[in-house]
Amino acid sequence: MNPVAFAFTLTVAQLLLGLAMMLAAYRMIAGPRAQDRVLGLDTFYVNAMLLLITYGIRTGRTLYFETALVIALLGFVGMVALAKFLMRGDVIE
Repeated sequence: MNPVAFAFTLTVAQLLLGLAMMLAAYRMIAGPRAQDRVLGLDTFYVNAMLLLITYGIRTGRTLYFETALVIALLGFVGMVALAKFLMRGDVIE
């Protein structure tokens, strides 16, 4: 693949992910219900993880991929805990 086209594609992807993060942050702040705020947070952390992956592709360093993996694991556990809290009212039974 052409290196210039690849760099352009990564730049466009990073800009669109940044836009998606801004929209998710708006949903977290202006969400009328708690479920909307949780969904915004879930979308925000997924976009942050993808932004780190695209930055890791751009730089070629594996540190960003490992950080994205940690964000994915912590985000999943956090979303499960928040969902359980919203369903039952407590996290630990």
